[in-house]
Amino acid sequence: MWFEIQGVPAVSIASSEFAEAAEAQRKMLGMDDARYVLVDHPIQDATDDEMRAKAQAAFEAVVQAVTT
Repeated sequence: MWFEIQGVPAVSIASSEFAEAAEAQRKMLGMDDARYVLVDHPIQDATDDEMRAKAQAAFEAVVQAVTT
């Protein structure tokens, strides 16, 4: 969110478990245009290969969110 406040396009990435929290924070900060992408939960126990797969699966959504 700091980057958005500075006028730099950005996208937050969060685990799907935190979808409601991400939306609530965006609204509480008055940043209705702030973008975020959710990745499959869990993350903490994911192996490196699982994290790579999550990142690859989210890549297009991240690019779209930061460029629109």
